[in-house]
Amino acid sequence: MTEVSKLFGFVQLDFGGTLPLVDGRYVVRDDGEETVLVIETLGAPAPPRRRRRRPRRAEPVSPPATISLARATVVLAAQPFAGEDSANEWLRVIADGEQALDALLAQSAALLNRALYVHAVVSEDPHQAAISPERTAAARIGFGSGEQVAVGEWTHAIDVDPSHSRGSSRRQRTAELRPQERTAAILGSREQLDACETLILRARADLDAGRSREAALQLRIALDALLAELSGAVDDPSHSEDMATLESRRDEATAAADSAIQGDLTATQLTSVKDLTAICEKVLRRRRVLGG
Repeated sequence: MTEVSKLFGFVQLDFGGTLPLVDGRYVVRDDGEETVLVIETLGAPAPPRRRRRRPRRAEPVSPPATISLARATVVLAAQPFAGEDSANEWLRVIADGEQALDALLAQSAALLNRALYVHAVVSEDPHQAAISPERTAAARIGFGSGEQVAVGEWTHAIDVDPSHSRGSSRRQRTAELRPQERTAAILGSREQLDACETLILRARADLDAGRSREAALQLRIALDALLAELSGAVDDPSHSEDMATLESRRDEATAAADSAIQGDLTATQLTSVKDLTAICEKVLRRRRVLGG
């Protein structure tokens, strides 16, 4: 009797350009469960010749260069389906539920970002940027046999629009902050970035990626910078109240950072880091909206 191939769910994200990860399969293990990340580069240009070509004159009007497509497939290897019926039901539930779709896309992007982060650290690359589902050229969710999903193929899949499905409060909040206007003002030297803005952004990135120790260390200096840079920046009672709260809880950030140097944070310390980071972000958003 022929053994029926197991079916696995997957999320596939396509990006314009290339990823720093070498094409291949990467097994990610967490709490005894395995997820497989498959990286492919499609339409890659031919490798350059050994001898460097002499520069040539550029034409005023020329067609855009053809770029590669990077494809990251996250295979949910720890949860194979009992059969095609259960796989189809899973896909139907995902397709019909915006929350479930958002969560799956975010989970897949987080796993890819984890791989990119590890690669950046071990290769000493300080400029590796994280990716988000909203910036994909295409995305799809589906299922297939192990042999199929290992090479980016499938039995059945649906195309999804991450930019539409994640019409979340974060995107609305970003729009309210009018980032284009401020970007132009900063580039034009009419405004400047505060150090705390960069540091808090790094703390948030570490928290979202599950790097709690790094987040605690980042928050300690971010909080000190914010208290120094934004004291009296906004004439608003809520600003004064939040700044007073951050000042009174400064020791929490220090204690969490001290623990992070030694090892993992306690559950209470992690909650404190998340809470303080959120208050810092609220202070920054208020300042941007009110124009302080």
